[in-house]
Amino acid sequence: MAADEGVPEPEPDLDLDIDPADDSSAVMAAVGRQIRLWREAAGLRAAELGAIIGYGEDLVYKVEGGRRIPKPEFLDATDVAVGARGKISAMKKDVAEARYPKKVKDLAKLEREAVELGAYGNHNVHGLLQTAEYTRALYEMRRPAFGADEIERYVAARMARQEIFQRKPLTMLTFVQEEVTIRRPLGGRAVLRRQLEHLLEIGQLRNVEIQVMPTDREDHAGMGGQLQLLKFKDGTAVGHWEGQLFNRLTFDPKEIRILEQRLGLVRAQGLTPRESTAFIEKVLGET
Repeated sequence: MAADEGVPEPEPDLDLDIDPADDSSAVMAAVGRQIRLWREAAGLRAAELGAIIGYGEDLVYKVEGGRRIPKPEFLDATDVAVGARGKISAMKKDVAEARYPKKVKDLAKLEREAVELGAYGNHNVHGLLQTAEYTRALYEMRRPAFGADEIERYVAARMARQEIFQRKPLTMLTFVQEEVTIRRPLGGRAVLRRQLEHLLEIGQLRNVEIQVMPTDREDHAGMGGQLQLLKFKDGTAVGHWEGQLFNRLTFDPKEIRILEQRLGLVRAQGLTPRESTAFIEKVLGET
């Protein structure tokens, strides 16, 4: 996704600290042990390996201890330095998945398997529709505050989920955005402008429909809050919604039916996709 001038895209290969409470900690501990065993077998001290591959001794120890998620180039350079013949480089896929928080990985897995996704957002643009700078602005305003590395980890994870737009076979994606979400200048007006341009770009995809729910509607089925519904090829479905302090998935058929009814009504009460495009263009012109 393109970024505004002066606002960098998140780098997906940042060295990041691992959360001990995350299930990825076991994966990183195993990766770290393998790196240490290969290093010792090659007769290298941590400082010597670091000098060869261009990293500090402290970072080498953190990676080997499972406390740090390394960049792909760290693994490739280490593979060459210790003569692992591709065995360390082969762990890049596992390491890449470890970069994302568990709750994000679980949701991303469901999104990859879905044949249809419908969502209603009432306080910010839906995560799958966000630009990197808009996502970063959201995480920077969180309280308690996130650290810089943690913010980049979440931004990279959210951007990675957007592969759903190009996945084959195409997933049918429908979004209803509350009017306020396309007017509120989160991150500043430059960030909002790029976000609105991005909505117009994404809305042109054949498998995507974006609708706006005007604030002046007197009847509104979405007053219970934002929601998301994913459907799978076997006919099953899962509902998802977030609150201030929770992130919940439901597979209960009764709850799924309720969410499906609400989402259907919200779509019927909002502007049509064509009307919504014109509305977003109008707001962009005013921003």
